[in-house]
Amino acid sequence: MTRRPQIGFLADGKRLHLQDGPIDLIVEACGSEANLRAAYDAAARRFTGLLDELCGELPELRKAAEPAGCGLQGKVARRMHAAVAPYAAEHFITPMAAVAGAVAEEVLGAMVEGADLGRAYVNNGGDIALHLSRGRHFTIGLVDRPDRPGLMRTTVVDADDSARGIATSGRHGRSFSLGIADAVTVLARTAAQADAAATIIANAVDLPGHTAIVRCPAHDLQPDSDLAARPVTREVGALRAFEIASALDAGADKARTLLARGLIESAALRLHGETRIVAPDVVGARAPSARVHRPVKESLMQ
Repeated sequence: MTRRPQIGFLADGKRLHLQDGPIDLIVEACGSEANLRAAYDAAARRFTGLLDELCGELPELRKAAEPAGCGLQGKVARRMHAAVAPYAAEHFITPMAAVAGAVAEEVLGAMVEGADLGRAYVNNGGDIALHLSRGRHFTIGLVDRPDRPGLMRTTVVDADDSARGIATSGRHGRSFSLGIADAVTVLARTAAQADAAATIIANAVDLPGHTAIVRCPAHDLQPDSDLAARPVTREVGALRAFEIASALDAGADKARTLLARGLIESAALRLHGETRIVAPDVVGARAPSARVHRPVKESLMQ
């Protein structure tokens, strides 16, 4: 039986809210009245039944991804696998690490296919897929941790930029993390790619064996977690300045590797009030500079 998601506009009458189980999307587009109607109708149609598609392959989606080859059948499931496959030979990662970004991409793709839009976004809990036509841009806010919204600064994504996906991972997010980062936000060519990369980089921001870090097996918190018995971070106590720097440097090293491989466009790593920026024109940055093509999170503005 097809699920019946909750679909309706928010109080501002501009943003469409699509919710089904754990999937919670905020959608906004710019275009003529006819194109907006067509885009939002397309989003609602594609969203309906999408969770059921994923649930139909959930046991496989929770298994460690294979570096080569994919037995998944659904379009979104295969996109999830493609996003995590570059990491599978070196890291434990399942396609679920890219689920939020992949879903955002799928709904945005339906909108763009069905309407002529100047710009549009689909925000899946902070993992965001963007569409921009020529001459358009988004100004987007960067927060330092997902559970405590506060705008640090903004960045601009232009139509000429290659990035069309944004994702944030860390110990304060909706999913478990193996690392200690407050937040790692990534810009990548697609939302699914950004989602997977943010997970990998956030896991790398770590101080293995540190006594101030409390961890427990993932399945003790969520019996069906794809991380099973792997220890996930629950608390991070006081850290000295050199320890914060060491953890951030480890994450930044991983981000630079992904940047060199073309898997990300840029990344911002945040821990205990300290920041590292990894981008093509930034070397060893400890805080955002004036016009870095910086990663962004959550708050989309004009």
